[in-house]
Amino acid sequence: MSGAITVENGYGRERSAVTRLVLLVLLMLACGSAIAALPSYQEVKDAYRASDVRVLDRDGGLLQRVRRDYEGRRGDWIALGDISPALQSAVIFSEDRRFYSHSGVDWEAVAAAAWGNLWHDQRRGASTISMQLVALLDAEYRRGSSGRTWTQKIDQAIEARELDRGWTKPQILEAYLNLVAFRGELVGVDALARVLFQKHPSGLDAREAAVAAALLRGPNASRSVLTQRACGLLSDLNVPQECRGLNDFIYRSLLHKSARRADTDSLAPHYARLVLGQHPLAAGQSVRTSIDGALQRYVMDSVDRHVRALQASNVRDAAVVVLDNSSGQVLAYVGSSGGLSLTAQVDNARALRQAGSTLKPFLYAQALEQERLTTVSLLNDAPLSLPTGNGLYIPQNYDKHFSGWVSVRTALASSLNIPAVRTLVMVTPDAFQQRLVKLGLPLDRSGDFYGYSLALGSADVTLLSLTNAYRALANLGRYSSPRFLLSSEPTPQQPVFTAAAAWIVGDILSDRHARTRTFGLDSPLTTPFWSAVKTGTSKDMRDNWTVGWSQHYTVGVWVGNSHGDSMREVSGVSGAGPIWHDVISYLQRGRESRQPPKPVGVVSRSVVFDGNIEPARKDVFLGDTEVGRVHLSADLVHADQDVLRIIRPVNGTILALDPDIPPANQRAVLSAANLAGSEATNVQWRIDREVVGHGGELAWMPWPGKHRIDLLDALGNVLDTVHIEVRGASVRKTAQR
Repeated sequence: MSGAITVENGYGRERSAVTRLVLLVLLMLACGSAIAALPSYQEVKDAYRASDVRVLDRDGGLLQRVRRDYEGRRGDWIALGDISPALQSAVIFSEDRRFYSHSGVDWEAVAAAAWGNLWHDQRRGASTISMQLVALLDAEYRRGSSGRTWTQKIDQAIEARELDRGWTKPQILEAYLNLVAFRGELVGVDALARVLFQKHPSGLDAREAAVAAALLRGPNASRSVLTQRACGLLSDLNVPQECRGLNDFIYRSLLHKSARRADTDSLAPHYARLVLGQHPLAAGQSVRTSIDGALQRYVMDSVDRHVRALQASNVRDAAVVVLDNSSGQVLAYVGSSGGLSLTAQVDNARALRQAGSTLKPFLYAQALEQERLTTVSLLNDAPLSLPTGNGLYIPQNYDKHFSGWVSVRTALASSLNIPAVRTLVMVTPDAFQQRLVKLGLPLDRSGDFYGYSLALGSADVTLLSLTNAYRALANLGRYSSPRFLLSSEPTPQQPVFTAAAAWIVGDILSDRHARTRTFGLDSPLTTPFWSAVKTGTSKDMRDNWTVGWSQHYTVGVWVGNSHGDSMREVSGVSGAGPIWHDVISYLQRGRESRQPPKPVGVVSRSVVFDGNIEPARKDVFLGDTEVGRVHLSADLVHADQDVLRIIRPVNGTILALDPDIPPANQRAVLSAANLAGSEATNVQWRIDREVVGHGGELAWMPWPGKHRIDLLDALGNVLDTVHIEVRGASVRKTAQR
């Protein structure tokens, strides 16, 4: 029985051999004519599409790659001269040793494969690189789940012959290495080299080349199989020493199969996302933006250096926007501090953040334009409480001190909060909100919603919109949208402020003497060229801003933490200010920056202040609002800086006792200070005709009812009085003692 089986198997083999020989003869006869026209090398190269969109700077340099095709991961088309010779040799040795000598079909390999299949029952292929390239170019010849038929193989061989007639060998090898799949989603030598081996294709060494060639034989082969094949190839290439540690090397390399591309700049990930959101592109396309590549690199370096220096103050993030004043083009855009950030993907240039004092220039511009104020108008920087629908609004200055009567110039330049709130009372929150919206700021609530705190930047804005709003001041009150692409058409400018009001605000913000009270003469806000600048810090030190402009550029900087943590001991001068100074100085290197000429309607005049409220100076005015002498009206006597008053609680305060806390454990702080904010000394506190304590600050246990609180000097004279009400559970007065 077994003998019969042997005879039958022998007969089957002979019949298979005859069939294969016949097919080989037919193949040889058929190779004289083509069955279909193949694309040319140039057509294939032109049709190639990377899986990414390339976002370019204004000079065509690569800023960022953004993936758009997820069916395969393809890099750029790499010329053969830029592909490692080691890889070329390894692939040819592994796939097609007679590549440069045959004409598309390797007859020796065909015969050897037929012989092996006939007499040794081997499954040995004879596909050349040309034949494999034909399959890559025409899906009809790609191997299916059941393999290719002999007819397909014959047609493929014919096409390979035609390919070799129309293409050069270097073109065939180049196209093959750019189109062939290596591992998983990695297609082409650029993706292979930059992802799996984290280097440029020109730098692949013998070991990496052998692994790549082994991947061609089995893209999904196990690590042990890859090691065996690659080591065998290395031995054939006379470098067997490279087999040492090969298994571990392949293990480490395969860990990178989904890694980020190496040796590729990632200069503007957030800006690329912004641009492609507005101008969608398909994989393989590119877009030229307005970004200055050299400036972008400098800004990124400045952000990195300064955020590192601020880490001890719990600062991890920063963002910078640079605009060209004239064109509105975005010249630099850094959305985060990259690796220093806990949330590097967050675009802090477009994230909504509390504006802080950065809105004050627009408020004063509106008040000046309406001639409610002049640069020398006096505003009282003293404790203020304003009744609102939610209770009393009690603004404070950044340093918790007060300066008394100050001019508008000093109030804005030194960023004093109380004068700004007094100014908003004149302008009204609703009118101010409407003007901010015209500047492109994203305020989506009415002015009444924000209330008087809008003067101190309680609204949320983005760095991009805020910087562009400052650009309107640089352009003397004319607003236009920013431009993101080099080819974008400029949008028409819309007047938001009069040129005269915008110019005066710029003059104030460029006056380093006027800001001395808060920032001193020597700070990062001071530049050797003309510039106007403003800082801001939000509540709880979550956001820190510096925004300003020169003759040609507007620069906005935000510093903070994208995840919301507060900073420690960071102000506009120490946080965002140094980055702003770095960037504006780099922009103006070797280029003059001059203050714009005075527009029509601005006049200059010497001014003196009665009572030495401020030093005499020459100041600027709108139209007929000029004055030569400034003094307080008869009913406003210049307050003595040493006069003491009650700071807390303010008159009319209503306190509510917490029912969940024992009354004996609840305290209200009584605080007194002079006009400059210095704590009072040698004073007494009297409540309802009874002295309850001494000193500038006292923790008082409140009891329900209406109370009169008197501040007394050492002789018992009344210095200040407020009335408050305490509501809550009854507490015996004797418990105070």
